[in-house]
This record gives sequence, C-alpha cells and structure tokens, in this order.
Amino acid sequence: MRCKRLSRRMLLCVSIAALPAMLLASDDKQEFKAKPAAEYPHRQTSEKVTIAAQQYVTDDQAKEAFGKVNPWRYGVLPVLIVIQNDSPHALKLTGLRLTYVLPDRTRIEATPAQDVRFVLGAKKPSQVGGPLGTVLNKRGKNPLSEWEIEGRALAAKMIPAGESASGFVYFQTPQQSDAASVYITGLVDAVTSKELYYFEIPMSGQ
Repeated sequence: MRCKRLSRRMLLCVSIAALPAMLLASDDKQEFKAKPAAEYPHRQTSEKVTIAAQQYVTDDQAKEAFGKVNPWRYGVLPVLIVIQNDSPHALKLTGLRLTYVLPDRTRIEATPAQDVRFVLGAKKPSQVGGPLGTVLNKRGKNPLSEWEIEGRALAAKMIPAGESASGFVYFQTPQQSDAASVYITGLVDAVTSKELYYFEIPMSGQ
C-alpha cells in the first residue's frame, strides 16, 4: 500500500515538473488558420474552384504565421495559398505546380518547403542580407529551420468536393512586387482525370 502511495507521489511530481515544458511547447506552436478563399482580395475562380494567394512580407504578417522569423528578410517570399473546391468532384494536387511571375515576366518556381532551410547555405554568417535589410543571425542559428516553415507549407494531396486546403509556398526571389502574379497549374479532377485550366492570380486588384 505504501509503495502505491509513493508511486503516485512520484508520478505527480514528474507531471508537475513536466508541466512548464508542455506549456512552453504549446506556446511555441501558436495556432495559424487561413481565412476562407473568398475573403482574400487576390483570388480567381474557375470551374467552381477558387484559389486565393496572399504574400507575407511585413514583420506583422510573418509574426502571425511564423512567429519570430520573417522568411522574406532572408530572401524567401512566403505566399499563402487557399484552395476552395466547390466542384462536384475531388481534386488531386499531386502534380500541383506554382510559379511566381514578376512584372518583367521572370518566372520563379516554388522551392520545396523541406529545402528552404538550406537557402542560407551550410555555414551561416553572423549577419545575412535580405530584401528588408541586414539581419543579425544570433548564435549562428539558421532562422529558416524553424518548424513553422515546413509545418505550415501547402501539403494537401487531395481536396474532397466542398472542402478546402491551405498552406504556404516559398519562392527565392530578389524582389517582391504588387504587380507580380502567382501562376498555378496541375490541379486534376480526381474522377475524370482532366486537368483544370490554369490559374493566374495577380497580387494587385481582384
């Protein structure tokens, strides 16, 4: 009986000791939820599918999605993609291709989320230059290895009829422009195997 009581006390102590770490982990992984596609100003609808695109450039925008790290300061432009499927069939996204098109028609293919961490190279300098100026890279830590970058990437392989999917795609680009657009191909009707017409979403206007 005494052993049982001792075990319970030890378990309680371990649980209390682990509580701050659990709370800290919960705080680190703050919740991020995209709005419905129809609520974003930059969107396009075709064949009952709506796709919205939103650039995340400012520190305030980045804080909402990536916490303390703003990827754009390190030359990586995050673009939130929201896909609403109002068609009668599921959509396959396994062949999805996304391209950032600058005003001069320069085309920049998306960088896979798992490769973003390697953008700064193997050896990280104490300071790195980005589109928003030079940023101090404290203790040599790679800021692009934070879990949010890969954890909040667009990863859906299929979207059922009436459902939506969202996530970030990343472009290594020397500049960002409100006159740019996001070109999207590779969405396929899962029933007919027909590829949908391309989407080209301008970053200005609607």
